[in-house]
Amino acid sequence: MKSEYFLHNHLQLFVNRCSEDFVLPFHAHDFIEYSYVAEGKGFHHIGEDVIPVTKGMLFVIPVGVPHVFRPVSTNVTEHPLIIYNCLFNAELIHTLTAIIQEKEIIQHLMDLEQNQVPYISVVDHNDRIEELMVKLYRESSVPGIGSSTMLYTLVSQLVLMTYRQLYQKEHDEEHHSTGFDYILHYIKEHVSNRIRMSDLVRVSGWSEKQIGRMFLRHTGQTFSGHLQHLRIQKSCELLKSSQHKVSLIAELVGYRDMDSFYAAFKKITGETPLAYRKKSRAQHSGQ
Repeated sequence: MKSEYFLHNHLQLFVNRCSEDFVLPFHAHDFIEYSYVAEGKGFHHIGEDVIPVTKGMLFVIPVGVPHVFRPVSTNVTEHPLIIYNCLFNAELIHTLTAIIQEKEIIQHLMDLEQNQVPYISVVDHNDRIEELMVKLYRESSVPGIGSSTMLYTLVSQLVLMTYRQLYQKEHDEEHHSTGFDYILHYIKEHVSNRIRMSDLVRVSGWSEKQIGRMFLRHTGQTFSGHLQHLRIQKSCELLKSSQHKVSLIAELVGYRDMDSFYAAFKKITGETPLAYRKKSRAQHSGQ
C-alpha cells in the first residue's frame, strides 16, 4: 500500500475507524501505522506471527512489515473487530521534530520509518491510548479551528505514550529479572531452612501472585516445585561428596520428615538415596 492513497492531505496524516473483514489481503506499506483494537476479538497476522487480539491492544507497524487483522468469525455483524488506525510517513516525522524534543524518540520514529526495528505491541491498561485514538479520529473527521495543530499534538502524545509504555515495560522486565535473581540466590542460601512464600514476599516486596508468575516464567516450575528440585539436587551432591548419614543430609537440605525426603528423592531421581550413593561411588571408582 502506498502513501499516496491515504496521505494526500497537507498533514500527511490519515486516521480512520474500521470493521475488519476477510477481504483485505496480507499487505505491507510505505508508512508507519498505529493500530488500536477498540472492540471485539480476532487475530493479527504480522510478519511471521499470529497474535490473538482483544480490546486495548495497540500495535505499531513499521514500514515494510506485512500484516493484516482478521475477525474471530466470518459473521462480522455479530462478531465485529473494530480497529482505529493512525497512519503517517517521514514527512510528518519531520514536522513532529518541532514538537518532540527528545532525540531518542525522534530516532525511534526514524527507525520505524526505515524498517530498522520490529513491530511493537503494548496494552492500554488505563484507557489513555483509546482516549487519544478517539480524539484523533474526531478531530480528523470533523476539522475545526486549529485542527492541524491539535492533530500534530495528539499524534505526538500517541507516539510519546507508546514509547514511554514500551520503555517502562522493558525497564520493569529488567528490574523483575534482577529482583528474581535475588530471590533465587536467597533460596540457595537458605535451602536448609524452612522457606515459605511469605519469606519471599518479605525479602522482595512483591506479592505472592507476582512471585508465582516469575517462577513459572523463569524456571518453568512453581515455587514449591523449584524448591524441591533444588533440595534434591543439593542432597545428590552431598551423597556423592560426603560421608554424612542420609538422615543428616535430609536435614541439611531442609527436610524435617524422612518419609517426605525419600518420596521426593525417588520421584525426582528414580532411586533411593542409598542406591544413588552406591551407584555414584561405583561410577567414581570405575573411572
